[in-house]
Amino acid sequence: MTAADGRGTELGRYLRARRAQVRPEDVGLPSGAGLRRTPGLRREELAALAGVSVNYYIRLERGRETNPSPAVVDALGRTLGLRGDGYERLHELAELASGRVSELPACADRTVRDSVLRMLESIRPLPAYVVSRHNRVLAANPPGRRLLPGLWDWPEEQRNLTRYLFLHPVGRTLYDPWEETVSHSVAHLRAVAGADPDDPELTTLVGELLLKSPDFTRIWERYEVCERGGGQKTFRHPAVGSMTLTYEVMRLARTGGQRMVVYQAAPGSQDEQTMLRLEPARRPVSAG
Repeated sequence: MTAADGRGTELGRYLRARRAQVRPEDVGLPSGAGLRRTPGLRREELAALAGVSVNYYIRLERGRETNPSPAVVDALGRTLGLRGDGYERLHELAELASGRVSELPACADRTVRDSVLRMLESIRPLPAYVVSRHNRVLAANPPGRRLLPGLWDWPEEQRNLTRYLFLHPVGRTLYDPWEETVSHSVAHLRAVAGADPDDPELTTLVGELLLKSPDFTRIWERYEVCERGGGQKTFRHPAVGSMTLTYEVMRLARTGGQRMVVYQAAPGSQDEQTMLRLEPARRPVSAG
């Protein structure tokens, strides 16, 4: 299979997964029209609603048509009800399939710059860590390490947030609601996979999780994509108790996709008091 074929197939997988999530009644069709062996819209229904021929759409979904026009991509996106990251991902995959994007992103750099490490230290007591584009945790300040209990017991190459959420017993209970948190984590990996489906580290991680976690398989097959830029999470932390923290995600330039994640709480709030318990007592610096 050529690179172009592979990219076209990735576009087809995305269309197929999103089509399965659109109910006929969502687009004004009667839900009881004929026996449906699979969920979602039929290919001919989607093609008709988007204004393309059935044969053309079938070739597109099977990866045999790799040069859809922007107008066709727009029509498919509107019919599928895509918004935001999902809509952008459809266009990105169409560009990859057509060859309009000739280079895939460089592999993530696992080395964290000294300046970034100093920044992690300087923002204490706020918990913060740096992750790769595959969600591998590359560095953290002390409260950031304590925010994710048990992760640091794993070997360095295993310290991946998505793996932690699905396979670590603490990761399965740390977040409330767990399903929402893991869905965002999987959706990020889906976005990375759409841009570089043959990435070795990503392929290994996804293969492991598909094998070991039915929950991951269920969410992965929904083919949702997103790039999180911040939000709020509620923790049921085994050491310090319950807290709801806001977080910001900052992309680090020239790193191949590294992101710094920083948590905080409203000043003077109970959540802040709970969060501050993550900060270990600082030892005085000894002279000489």
